[in-house]
Amino acid sequence: MPVEILAKTLLTSVKQPEPWFGLKYNMNLYRGCQHQCIYCDSRSECYQIENFSEIQIKINALEKLSDEIRRKRVKGTIGLGSMNDPYMPIEKERKLTQGALQIIAKAKFPVHVITKSDLILRDIEILKAINQVYAAVSFTITTADDELSKKIEPGAPVSSRRFAAIKMLTESGITSGVTMMPILPYINDDEENIRRLINMAADVGAKYI
Repeated sequence: MPVEILAKTLLTSVKQPEPWFGLKYNMNLYRGCQHQCIYCDSRSECYQIENFSEIQIKINALEKLSDEIRRKRVKGTIGLGSMNDPYMPIEKERKLTQGALQIIAKAKFPVHVITKSDLILRDIEILKAINQVYAAVSFTITTADDELSKKIEPGAPVSSRRFAAIKMLTESGITSGVTMMPILPYINDDEENIRRLINMAADVGAKYI
């Protein structure tokens, strides 16, 4: 059962330029995640998040974001998806990510979303508006085999749906690519899987891996 909580702050500054995606700010609209990926590092004890599968909804997130983004003197890329998936199933109902993207579009900040879900296609028009500045979407895809993805990422859409979403985003002019991680020894580290992933990414127009 999801729990509603109040966020003290929402946007956190990245102290040093983030080397992969150039993030200036990070934010998480929920705590916990429903995708249940077996390799998820956000469940590590170092983050001190108990019951990570229990979703906590930051009910004042959009109010906080509106206030905090207005106060930022330096515009920079806002990252979504560092600690959980902004498009996990509960987002379909609560629409915090959708609301946040609308605020970001109005403020003309760039954004980079990391997800495993094709639910992001619901918000493609908002992303296109943000893309007047810059918008990018990275899909975490660890295996070319849908049956394997069901086992290691049981709550997430299968890999083929993610590749289809990349195709739709790139055809809409939004930069999209693959974060091929983690590589799990004896599970998805074989050459055949990696070659298939690369070829499938190329086939749908992914801009990077």
